[in-house]
Amino acid sequence: MYNDPNAAKYLISAKIEADGVVERPDVVGAIFGQTEGLLGDDLDLRDLQKSGRIGRIEVEIKSEKGKSVGEIKIPSSLDQVETAILAAALETIDRVGPCRAHVQVLGIEDIRATKRQRVIERAKQLLQELLNQGKHVSEDIIKAVRETVEIEEITSYGDEHLPAGPNVEKSDAIIVVEGRSDVINLLKHGIKNTIALNGTSVPKTIVELSKKKIVTAFLDGDRGGDLILKELLQVADIDFVARAPKGYEVEELTYKQLTKALRNKMPVEQYLATHDLGIEKEEHKEQPKEVKKEKKVDKKEENKEEKKLSKLDSLFIELNEKKEAAILKNDKVLTRIPLNEFIDKLKEFKEKADTIVTGGVISQRLVDVALQKGINKIIGYKIGNVTKRPLSLKIITHDKVKK
Repeated sequence: MYNDPNAAKYLISAKIEADGVVERPDVVGAIFGQTEGLLGDDLDLRDLQKSGRIGRIEVEIKSEKGKSVGEIKIPSSLDQVETAILAAALETIDRVGPCRAHVQVLGIEDIRATKRQRVIERAKQLLQELLNQGKHVSEDIIKAVRETVEIEEITSYGDEHLPAGPNVEKSDAIIVVEGRSDVINLLKHGIKNTIALNGTSVPKTIVELSKKKIVTAFLDGDRGGDLILKELLQVADIDFVARAPKGYEVEELTYKQLTKALRNKMPVEQYLATHDLGIEKEEHKEQPKEVKKEKKVDKKEENKEEKKLSKLDSLFIELNEKKEAAILKNDKVLTRIPLNEFIDKLKEFKEKADTIVTGGVISQRLVDVALQKGINKIIGYKIGNVTKRPLSLKIITHDKVKK
């Protein structure tokens, strides 16, 4: 339906019903004819239309079973009062041609308000598109700079010039991955203690590092990763195993996937117990840092050690039940503290101590504070997400104590 663009402030909508068959020209003629002289010369429809203050009158009408029903639209550039008077005048029409008729005004629409709303909605869309463009440009810049930094941060380590992060030398714990792309992906997400095998055979540098650092093997979730892990376990001293999700490679993991895989890493013995790599358990044993001759232990010493373990076992069970942790020196309990207060109280603890027994989880925060306090052993329910394990601090779980 076309509306005169010169008469577009308001739009009068009305419904018409006629007892007979009528057509559009009949309705338009009735509107002009029956309102003529009704509202005076200032509001004469013909004069208003000639001057462009009233637009073209649109009528849509249908006839069915001897009756006609339709809709009337009249655009107006008159003011609100004049438009309302004109609309009310339409309801005085009672005949169309020879037929009785009834007109009911449905409403007056402020066309400018509707247009304003359309402008607002469209402006929102355009602004969102503009912001998205800016966001993508910003992300592209960040990505480009980050990739440049990552490439600059990659170092060559050892005689084999292995791709590595800048913190491999100074970190107590390292992550061994398969290739250069894996190192880049971990650097991208802020993990800088990574070194790559850079091939299928295990370099001598990795073997030597494994003797003095805590090593996590972080490998692809495919058959190739299984084979590399099998060789690593045969020649190097690996402490933990982390794997990419099945079918994924480390180089393509997102930050969330990387952190989840590393958080779920397993001690080697546990991994071998739950995954079949075709390796006999005796085949992988931790290589001792120093080879010591076996000493014969006499019965008295043996009984003394058994009593000590039994005492620690009983203490741990009690601490676990009461949700407490204890600070010890020479196997003597100096103090017991609730778990939710333990780390803060440990920071303030003044006495010299050598052991912590906790009924809870051993966290990285607990390890860091214990190291500052000169503690050399922590016994706990289980080891949480501890990525930095100092060589001077022994961290063991309660089940290992019992064994």
